[in-house]
Amino acid sequence: MLDALCSRSHGGNGLYGEKCISLLKDKYGFLSVFLTPSCTAAMEMGALLANLSAGDEVILPSYTFSSTANAIVLRGARPVFCDIDPNTMNINVELIEPLITERTRMIAPIDYAGIPCEMDAILEIARKRELMVMQDAAQSLHAYYKNRPSGALSPLAAFSFHESKNVSCGEGGALIVNQPDLVERAGFLQEKGTDRSLVLRGQKHKYSWVDIGSSFLLSDVLAAMLLAQLEAVELIMSKRSRITRAYQALFSPYEKRGCVRLPKPPAHTQINHHAFFVIFDSADNRQRFLSLTNVKDIHPYIGYVPLHSSPMGRKWGYRPEDVPVTEDIGQRIVRLPFYTDLADQGLDYCLIEMSAVIRQMYGF
Repeated sequence: MLDALCSRSHGGNGLYGEKCISLLKDKYGFLSVFLTPSCTAAMEMGALLANLSAGDEVILPSYTFSSTANAIVLRGARPVFCDIDPNTMNINVELIEPLITERTRMIAPIDYAGIPCEMDAILEIARKRELMVMQDAAQSLHAYYKNRPSGALSPLAAFSFHESKNVSCGEGGALIVNQPDLVERAGFLQEKGTDRSLVLRGQKHKYSWVDIGSSFLLSDVLAAMLLAQLEAVELIMSKRSRITRAYQALFSPYEKRGCVRLPKPPAHTQINHHAFFVIFDSADNRQRFLSLTNVKDIHPYIGYVPLHSSPMGRKWGYRPEDVPVTEDIGQRIVRLPFYTDLADQGLDYCLIEMSAVIRQMYGF
């Protein structure tokens, strides 16, 4: 980062940005990578690139962050919420096709908690119906689906490098473009709708305004921070895997007794240990768990408020009962404390105190 600062070249697509792009392409096989200020910006850039417009519909899970829906709504399109698979909290692929209409233009699945969604089935539906797929892979860098990296299969995918993610530069993201005919235009959109990318490649002497776009660029200072994280990704994943194993061991006996439900990543996926969730047997027990752990200075949290039953979701005409599995689990799910350094300091305390809370709640 000091080298980037001293270079006086602090804008986007600089030296360290190019190093990050090369690493991501070489390691994960992405066709093209565009570093952005956030995953939110990457999703918005992807929606522009996909030519979403007023009247279009996009199918996505309700159990996701607002950015997934905002990228759609900002283009005038309508979010169509699909229910989830409770084993993964990802979109239930069996429910996608009944939601498709003549207005459907895109499917936007999310890889919740770093568990890859069922991309083969989603891409097959998209192929048959001639739909775009933009994968919200904010949480799934270095996760694998059938031995293929998350984000490498869909035409468009968006990653997050927010401070809450496994690999972080504070605020940052990336749009992955795997469809060759979209790559050049993606460069125009990233550079405020200009063809500056052609000038940088020596193909033109002057650049012009050629398209709509915005400043979808990551500062090279932040790219330098990101590069250090990317270079340490194996160490980061190793540390985080310890937390996953510890939480699995702690809660598995209570799952056998019917008190909780734990994540069930499919055998053909390899998770990246981004997060660990527990689904309690009732909303009341979730609240008891949150209250009792907070007293001990341990701070699990509820995850997302489902988008369909949020204030904006209601403005779009949705009711809680429209997406029933999401509505039910959204009231019972808890995300446990999860950050890389927890593996080295604090994990034992969390395990001891959460174990005591669970015993107090259920009496065994």
